[in-house]
Amino acid sequence: MPWKETCVMDEKLQFISYYLQDEWSISELCREFGISRKTGYKYIHRYEDIGLDGLKEQSKSPYRHPNAVPNKDVETIILLRSPHPTWGPKKLRAWLQHNKPRFHSPSASTIGEILKRNGLSAPRRRSRKSPPYSQPFINCNSSNNTWCADFKGWFPTGDKKRCNPLTITDAYSRYLFRCQHVTQPDFNHVKPIFEAAFMEYGLPLAIRTDNGSPFATTTVAGLSSLSIWWIKLGIIAERIEPGKPSQNGRHERMHKTLKAETAKPPKSNLRRQQKAFDLFLNEYNNQRPHEALGQNTPASVYQYSNRIYPLRLPEIEYPNDYQIRKVLHQGDIKWKSIHIYLSETLAGEHIGLKQIDDRYYQIYFSNISLAVLDSFTFKIIKPTKQRKRKYD
Repeated sequence: MPWKETCVMDEKLQFISYYLQDEWSISELCREFGISRKTGYKYIHRYEDIGLDGLKEQSKSPYRHPNAVPNKDVETIILLRSPHPTWGPKKLRAWLQHNKPRFHSPSASTIGEILKRNGLSAPRRRSRKSPPYSQPFINCNSSNNTWCADFKGWFPTGDKKRCNPLTITDAYSRYLFRCQHVTQPDFNHVKPIFEAAFMEYGLPLAIRTDNGSPFATTTVAGLSSLSIWWIKLGIIAERIEPGKPSQNGRHERMHKTLKAETAKPPKSNLRRQQKAFDLFLNEYNNQRPHEALGQNTPASVYQYSNRIYPLRLPEIEYPNDYQIRKVLHQGDIKWKSIHIYLSETLAGEHIGLKQIDDRYYQIYFSNISLAVLDSFTFKIIKPTKQRKRKYD
C-alpha cells in the first residue's frame, strides 16, 4: 500500500521519526506504513544525506541526456557564429562539416536551438509569399550562362558621403565577381568595372539587369551605351520587367545579405566601406556555404568562361540581304537622301534593314529588332505602335 494520500509529507516525517527512535526494525516500519523496504531505505538515505529536503519529491528528469551536445561543442558553435551573425544553422553545420571533419556536428535543428538558447537568433517575421517567377532562370544551368548586375541602392557613410555599390554575380554559381563603390552610375564609371571582370573571368552569354541607368534608357528598344557595348561583345542584354525584382531574385537575395553584413551600420568613410565590401566578397565566395548549391561555396562551383575578352571590339556583321546604314552623330540615318531620326544612343553604330515587303523594312542592331521603317512616309514605327498597325 502506498503512502496515505491525506498528507504524504506528514507520513514521511512520522516514518523518519519512528526510525530515529530505534525501536522498530526497517521491515516492521515498512509494514506499518504500507511501503516497500526499497522505498523505506530510499527516504532514510535521502534524509541522512540531505536532511528534511530529501523527503520532498525529487525531479525525475535525468541529470544528463545521452544525446546532449557537449559544452565544448556548444562553445565551438557560438564562437563560429560570432564573426558570421547572418549565418543560419544550415550554413554553420555545412561549414563545420567541410572545415572540421573530425568535429561531430549536431543537426541543423539542434544548432538552431543552441543559438536560440544563447540569444543569437531572432524569430522570423511571417510574411505572405507569392509563387516565384521562374522564367528568367530557365537557362541558368551552368556558369557564365547569365550574369546579374545591379546597384544595391545608395546609402550615406558615416561622413555623409554617398556610397553607390555596383554588384555583379554569376546566376548559376552565385559567385560574386564585383562589389565596388561607383562615384557616378554612368557608362564611363561602370564600364571599367565590367571590363576588369571580363578580363579576369571571361565573357558571359547574357547579363541580366533592371531598367535603370546605365543599363537601359527610354530610347528605341531601351538600348544604352553600356548595353550596346555588351551586344558588340556578343553578350545578350537581358532586362527584367519593370517592378518585378523577383525576376532577378538570386541577386536581390545577395543584396540583403550584403546590407546586413556591411552596411548595418555603414562604415565611417568610403575607404573603410569598400574594405568591408572586399572582405564580404571573399567570405561570400570562399567561406559561406549556399543551400541551393548543396551547401557548397560559390568558388567551389564556379568555372571560368571559355569566351575570352577580345583585345579589339568586333564590328557587327549583317546578312547579305540587309541594307546597312550608319547612325549619324545626331542619331539619324539617311534613306533616299532623307534624314530620319532613330536614336542618339546608336550614334556611330551600323544598323541593318531587312525588307519585309515593298513598303516596310525591319530595323536591326545586331540581332535585336529596333523598329520598322515606312519607306513611303519616311517614318520610324516603334514596337508599341507596330503591334497596333496592319501593314498594307
